[in-house]
Amino acid sequence: MELTALYLVKVGEILLKLGNRREFENRLKADIGKRLSGIPHKIEYQPGRFFVLVEEEGAATAEEILSRTPGVNGWARCIRTAKNFADIEGAALKVAAAAMAGGARRFKVESRRSDKSFPLDSFEIAKELGHSILVAHPEAKVDLHNPEFLVNVEIRDRAFVYGRPARGLRGLPIGSQGRGLLLLSGGIDSPVAGYLMARRGLNLEAMYFHAWPYTSKEAHDKVKDLARVLSAYTGGITLWTVPFTDIQMALKKGAREDLTTLMMRAAMMEIAHAFATKRGDTCIITGESLGQVASQTPQNLRFTQFPTDLPLLRPLVGIDKEDTIAMARAIGSFDISVRPYEDCCVIFSPTHPLLKANLAREKAAYEALGLGPLIAAALEGIEKFELPFSERMPPPH
Repeated sequence: MELTALYLVKVGEILLKLGNRREFENRLKADIGKRLSGIPHKIEYQPGRFFVLVEEEGAATAEEILSRTPGVNGWARCIRTAKNFADIEGAALKVAAAAMAGGARRFKVESRRSDKSFPLDSFEIAKELGHSILVAHPEAKVDLHNPEFLVNVEIRDRAFVYGRPARGLRGLPIGSQGRGLLLLSGGIDSPVAGYLMARRGLNLEAMYFHAWPYTSKEAHDKVKDLARVLSAYTGGITLWTVPFTDIQMALKKGAREDLTTLMMRAAMMEIAHAFATKRGDTCIITGESLGQVASQTPQNLRFTQFPTDLPLLRPLVGIDKEDTIAMARAIGSFDISVRPYEDCCVIFSPTHPLLKANLAREKAAYEALGLGPLIAAALEGIEKFELPFSERMPPPH
């Protein structure tokens, strides 16, 4: 079949990269190509734009992929024509007719002339096409400030005509900022944190701490499903599951009761640091938010991060919980996160946790626990789960 469905793909922040802009563009092109690998396609590049061609039967898949690819500012199905006014006018009338069939009436024409040899300038193109639309559709009305639909025209090597672009994720291409290790629990926050960092160009792998039999198979399955949601944005993800039961039992037995959660989080950070360093990850990401729970006061955050000198990214640190929930709903993780299966952060939680850790005192108490052999065993027992990219968002249940 022919590749007849053409999409104009806009980039945004990449355009600000100046000297290394081409590197970012190449990363984005490669990422789009990887995600489209299941369908016949072709990707063309022009300054500030990619043009993606697919078969008509692959159009819906391509649209889903473009909507979830970091680095894509926006995209639109477009018509490519010769650079003469008659062909451009015909394409513009098609775009307008499609919008008006959906009930829209107020419109605006926007034009951009990269090829300055074209006989009409941008203002004249918009003016003439606006007139043509009004003649063809007397019920239409020009509205420059609040249009119901747009007709966009770009004059490049050819002419490209399209409607209002769909909004992309924006941000930077996956992998342009290296790879980070996401501490992924079964809660609401950590998947959102991972999503936000993916939008900033971080490739992700995820780590989950599993305390069988105190945490169930269903809890583990929930985390796998959350990782699958993230894979729809990252282009695939690896989930590493850490056996954590022996460490938690040692903490329950040896740590002061009000310190158990802090000691658990410090042990997690020690494991994450060792693993990330070995893997060459550039940073660690958590879903922590300042003051949200007892372990997330400034003093406690300072203590629980002491085992690592890697950058510790907390994208939700200043985000209200309701805003985080809204983001979780938007990315498709919320319904999975609220499944009633607890992770290891919840079990053995102290009734009255310490709120203001003293770094030197609590660090000494942590080191006195002698967790080194248990942490080494946990690192040896890590299990790997590959969760490949799927162009379809996984269902919530």
